[in-house]
Amino acid sequence: MTPTIVLPVMIGGLYAAGVYLLLDRSLTRVLLGFLLLGNATNLLVLSAGGPSGLAPILGYSDPEAFNDPLPQALILTAIVITFGVAAFLLAIIHRSWRLARNEAVGTDEEDRRVAARRALDADELDPDELAPDDRAAGHADSLAEDLEELADDVDLPAGSGTR
Repeated sequence: MTPTIVLPVMIGGLYAAGVYLLLDRSLTRVLLGFLLLGNATNLLVLSAGGPSGLAPILGYSDPEAFNDPLPQALILTAIVITFGVAAFLLAIIHRSWRLARNEAVGTDEEDRRVAARRALDADELDPDELAPDDRAAGHADSLAEDLEELADDVDLPAGSGTR
């Protein structure tokens, strides 16, 4: 049997399409990308399993002509696992749709703020421009006020909230 280029090209195409779909913000496309990656991996294991042969259950020929059943067992296990994970992802997508009526993953504002803060050099950092959560520990006066307010809210004895 002559080796063909069709199967490796098809596996590469499935991997490329799967990665492309995984990088999308739509959860449905992420699920489809996950399924494509699973199918591409199954084809890769099948092609790496060696040439086709006879079924070992027949027993009509010598054992040299039998096909190796291990890749087939691995693929069957992978199909079952992929089905379970896909059902779980589908349930998550459905729950996200019911809660937010949107299946697209939005941009996290905390990630943007951290990325913008990392872009600044430490010498260029002005404490007055930072959000209150980002201020350095040098602003102890605001922390002391917060502790006094907390002591008032919890009805602690006077002076126990601060040093």
